[in-house]
Amino acid sequence: MTVIETPPADAARPAVASTPEEVTAEWLSTALATTVHSVRTETIGTGQIGCCVRAHVEGDGLPPTLFVKLPNPDEGMRPLLHGVYRSEVLFYRDLAPTVDVRVPRCRFAALGEREGEFTLVLDDVAPRVQGDQLAGLSVADARDSAVNLAGLHGPRWCDPSLREIPDLSVPSDDDNVALQEMGGPALEAFLAELGDRLSPDERQALSEIAPLIARWANGRAERFGLLHADYRADNMLIDPEGRLPSLACDWQTLTTGLPGRDLGGFLGSSLTVDDRRAAERGIVADYHRALVGYDVTDYTVDECWDDYVYGLLQTPVVGIFGWMYGTRTARGDEMFALLMRRSCRAIADHGALAVVRAG
Repeated sequence: MTVIETPPADAARPAVASTPEEVTAEWLSTALATTVHSVRTETIGTGQIGCCVRAHVEGDGLPPTLFVKLPNPDEGMRPLLHGVYRSEVLFYRDLAPTVDVRVPRCRFAALGEREGEFTLVLDDVAPRVQGDQLAGLSVADARDSAVNLAGLHGPRWCDPSLREIPDLSVPSDDDNVALQEMGGPALEAFLAELGDRLSPDERQALSEIAPLIARWANGRAERFGLLHADYRADNMLIDPEGRLPSLACDWQTLTTGLPGRDLGGFLGSSLTVDDRRAAERGIVADYHRALVGYDVTDYTVDECWDDYVYGLLQTPVVGIFGWMYGTRTARGDEMFALLMRRSCRAIADHGALAVVRAG
């Protein structure tokens, strides 16, 4: 379980850092409640949603490098991104200690006084690297990541108190109708622009998903838990040598819903089609076995498999918004086309659209 280190309740809360220049030895000393003698920062990543910094530090009880997540450099964009920043801070600060999913160790997580201000300070997890969505995960890494996913779902399986947590997304029936009203046109736009990268059967499957979105999102409400909602290869941290267990990252889409949606979205998109077909039964069984270890009862492996098939729509329904509203790049278009192709093949393999229509 991740340990969140926080200062005593009566300690003055340090201000957040919003730019790399504000990540100083003095600021880190206050935020981490220790002595930091020196710090050198380097910006990493593309900065499409926020700004990511690797901090090389000399400090008491600290590793040599830390990973710092900061808001978008464009101050005008920050209020628009407040919701995703809030979700990630909520996860690391309040929810990670209540579940058992492996994530980078968080040393500081806070929102600022103004909308869109936040800071996360995480341990650098090298030699782990980001999973490659285009190549897909190995079967071994996918199995490890699926069992790790059970550590998110199992400890708070059907926990009614999840619905009372301030700022945690608990979509209503009306919210899911609105999801369909937005998702339908987004899928149509995707087909218009990138549909030539899909087979006729795959295009047909996407067109049939659009009118089912609200029914699908509202369905099976009797089983619920915390959802990552974008659990896929790009959001896994993998050891290329296979010696260290995987970690999950990027909790900006945190919500509640049917746990099978995370599992279906993950396996349907993060393995090659051949690997998924060969390994999915065993991986789902391993995920279910891990759930049982968290005292999830009255939930058979057959029900778990059926929820997995139901959840295969997760990537087309939710992932389409990443394509529609994110920064468009050539790699991004290639990735989203591949996500849709893989997901549609899985949907077709298991008749998932018929499962959703049946309820």
